[in-house]
Amino acid sequence: MTHIEVKAVNKVFKTDSREVIALKDINLDIPQGQFVCLLGPSGCGKSTLLNAIAGFSLPSSGTITADRKLVTGPGPERGMVFQEYALFPWMTVEKNIAFGLEIKGMPQAEIAAKVDQLLGMLSLSDFKHRFPKDLSGGMRQRVAIARVLALDSPIMLMDEPFGALDALTRRNLQDELLRIWAELKKTIIFVTHSIEEAIYLADRIVVMTYRPGTVKRDLMVDLPRLRDPSAAEFNALKRELGQLVMEEQQRHHNDEMRMAAVD
Repeated sequence: MTHIEVKAVNKVFKTDSREVIALKDINLDIPQGQFVCLLGPSGCGKSTLLNAIAGFSLPSSGTITADRKLVTGPGPERGMVFQEYALFPWMTVEKNIAFGLEIKGMPQAEIAAKVDQLLGMLSLSDFKHRFPKDLSGGMRQRVAIARVLALDSPIMLMDEPFGALDALTRRNLQDELLRIWAELKKTIIFVTHSIEEAIYLADRIVVMTYRPGTVKRDLMVDLPRLRDPSAAEFNALKRELGQLVMEEQQRHHNDEMRMAAVD
């Protein structure tokens, strides 16, 4: 069953002097439970597409449906995890996770049970009374993920959530995310510029072109889990994707050089 459908989507940003085509004719059908990574260099429209699916910035033309509903704005079926954590600094870990449930009016006993379950799932039980300032970056991101999971959205949208973390913390959280995904069967769309991260996580990788952002390659990752980044098959795919991304990075560089020459 198609869970997310992106149909003929275009996105144009207008300034006083010109129009910038950020997305051009994007078409994607994402089935329920699939883990999809959007991959490409900076400026290729990955986050723009994710924000359109989230309903934060609507397409200039085309349509997006999520959970069989037309996306016209943010909705409870789509939970968003940002790179910047977006936690309330005046709330404890426990209160941050509970916040969305309290807004929904869930009974306190049910909130407490749900929060305790998520604290255990994400190894946060010992930190429930801490404030975000007292946590490491990895722990803050665990709290951000738990807060989205608390709302039980069937779709998780993740915008480079591990980009600011050190390599070891990043790998630990990747494994945590895969465990949660396998257990809860969420549909995940995950933006990254890391080729290795995309291969390690995804069922499917959508490589995007430099502006205007289009789909350059849409491929399934036919590797068993858990994946070994040192394996020959992993590195063969990494080389293939690296070539695709570098082509777009070079286009970006050439474009910047042309603009500098005009100025």
